[in-house]
Amino acid sequence: MTEGSQGVTAVIVGAAIGAMVGYVFFSERGRHIRRAMEPALDDLRRELAQFRLTLQKASNAANEGWQLLNEAMAPVEQRRFHGPPQTSSRF
Repeated sequence: MTEGSQGVTAVIVGAAIGAMVGYVFFSERGRHIRRAMEPALDDLRRELAQFRLTLQKASNAANEGWQLLNEAMAPVEQRRFHGPPQTSSRF
């Protein structure tokens, strides 16, 4: 594709997008369509927020798993033991 044809394509795509935006915001039927879409867009926004939260939880679980694996694979001298230190008792 040459620079000239890319420029023409960009102008045509920009004009089409501009026409759609103008129709949706400035015509009566476009306003009706926009108002009908708003509840669906709100639902989509909520679903995306929930999906983001799910991804964060999965990421946290994966990080904890890697930490446990790294601790388990580390030499004994470098391991961090959780809980109170163990002592040996002599009888």
